[in-house]
Amino acid sequence: MKMRIGYEMVYECPQPTPMIMTLNVHSSRVSDLEIPDHVQTDPPTPLSNYRDGFGNWVTRLVLPQGDTRVFAEAYIYDSGKPDEIAPQAQQYALEDLPAEVLVYLLGSRYCETDILVDEAWQLFASAPFGWQRVQAICEFVHKHITFGYEFARPTKTAAEAYKEKVGVCRDYTHLAVAFCRCMNIPARYCTGYVGDIDNPDRPEEMDFAAWFEAYLEGGWYTFDPRNGRPIIGRVLMAQGRDAADVAISNAFGSNQLKVFKVHADEVPEEAAN
Repeated sequence: MKMRIGYEMVYECPQPTPMIMTLNVHSSRVSDLEIPDHVQTDPPTPLSNYRDGFGNWVTRLVLPQGDTRVFAEAYIYDSGKPDEIAPQAQQYALEDLPAEVLVYLLGSRYCETDILVDEAWQLFASAPFGWQRVQAICEFVHKHITFGYEFARPTKTAAEAYKEKVGVCRDYTHLAVAFCRCMNIPARYCTGYVGDIDNPDRPEEMDFAAWFEAYLEGGWYTFDPRNGRPIIGRVLMAQGRDAADVAISNAFGSNQLKVFKVHADEVPEEAAN
């Protein structure tokens, strides 16, 4: 299956403004790209790149005064298969976890394990270990939170989403990640594209999506508490402890986002050939 992915954003800056942006497809999917997803700007702006501590590809630039369009479009091949389901995957004992995944057991900016730990154990202590426990967490979060863009708030944490019972995909993900960590299951926040392939519930206006991966027997597995089911055509961009690590942009100065568009669409077979 072939997909067309990309975005367009227009920032207005009152003065030259340094920015770092996490917008590229993750290294694990680069080999699937037919056309690279290079970050482009109008007017042309010098760019540099680096790999952050989580392995994400990050772009550095200074937006000039006035309006700057930041955009990309690429074509990527996908298996066309939904997210893997592995109900037999077991949970590792804490002492047997690889050292590199331990950071994903700790509390973070948006995932306050210290606040939610007692609630997590009350809710999920009786759930089976491993995959089934993570699935129980996802099913609870999917039912507990009502989706709506009007409920979005950039400062909202997992504990606040749990209390308010409303939010967007990042809030579903933060709460599920926090609950997994409370239950001693490493979980990392993911962001990227989720298209409309076999997804009739996709909102009219697309955004970058959030989901998470849990570390169980056999490695990292994808879970999506917002959609509540396996998804076809998921394209990973970045991973981290929570949304603070994978923000699409961090600006070091005043700016206004005037335009924001994202697309991730299946290319019809006749057009792909």
